[in-house]
Amino acid sequence: MIRFNSADIAGRQVRAIALDEHVERRFLEALQPDQVALALAALQQLEQAELAEHKQWDLRLERARYEAKRAERQYQTVEPENRLVARSLERQWEDKLRAVETVEKEYQMWTYSRLAPITEADRQTIMQLGSDLPFLWQAETTTNADRKQMLRLVIREVIVDGRRVHGQVWFQINWQTGGHEEFCYKRSVRSYDQSADAEALEHRIRELNAAQKIDAQIATILNTEGYQTARLHHPFTGNMVWLLREKWHIPTVKINGKEHNPAQWEDGSYSVHGAAAHLGVNPSTIHHWLKVGKLTGYQLAKGMPWKIYLTDEDVIQLQEWLRRARRLRRKAL
Repeated sequence: MIRFNSADIAGRQVRAIALDEHVERRFLEALQPDQVALALAALQQLEQAELAEHKQWDLRLERARYEAKRAERQYQTVEPENRLVARSLERQWEDKLRAVETVEKEYQMWTYSRLAPITEADRQTIMQLGSDLPFLWQAETTTNADRKQMLRLVIREVIVDGRRVHGQVWFQINWQTGGHEEFCYKRSVRSYDQSADAEALEHRIRELNAAQKIDAQIATILNTEGYQTARLHHPFTGNMVWLLREKWHIPTVKINGKEHNPAQWEDGSYSVHGAAAHLGVNPSTIHHWLKVGKLTGYQLAKGMPWKIYLTDEDVIQLQEWLRRARRLRRKAL
């Protein structure tokens, strides 16, 4: 894996592995044979444009040097005793010389930023590289140093900003050709407040909740539709959806819609209030017995009504346990 010097402008850590993968993928895409051919055609157009611009610089330099020579001749031909005219012509000559120097410096700076001309041999080599690159890149004999060298041949630098786009990593690839491209990808974050998908995810969970989907069903749908958790590494689970509903104050889907829970469900199991009435205890006692294992029950998802199974034997054992507990309390008093 190649490592780029990833500047973290936002002061947050950007995972180098994820960045490397995106840059490498774009590098290999850019050097596919058809893309290489297009790039070479574009370079040829740039070379032609540069040739025309080079001629303009030649004309500008020629004009500046001509003006300086002309000012020199005017100064040289003035009579020595005509001092005022001589000083004026001398200043004009000096100004023209400075103008020549300025144009030459600007031309030198322009030359440094130009591309080296590409020969026909270079074109053939580049086209061959485009055909063989994927195999060469993955070969066991290719070292990370080799890969980094290949990248530097076509990529000048990669600029990274982990804060520019909410919940994403923005990066810019500056190519050796002078062109640049901007990209974004989702970043692993610590909370959904920092996630790029938080708003869309909340909206989708609300939709599915309104459609009477329970948490486990919602998790399956989110995974199928390509939604990702905040850290990106794990699929959604029913428990994760429950936590998100709690965070966003999304109510639990009730088995019986908006109605109160019945004493007994259609399958014969009891609700908490139904079991409490049947056993003659408070609902809080039922919750405690479920917690410690004295009662057997289940929820389709967290926050949903309990379905409690009570056999005749369970009822006899619990009522006997209650009688013993009450006798012990009376003796203690």
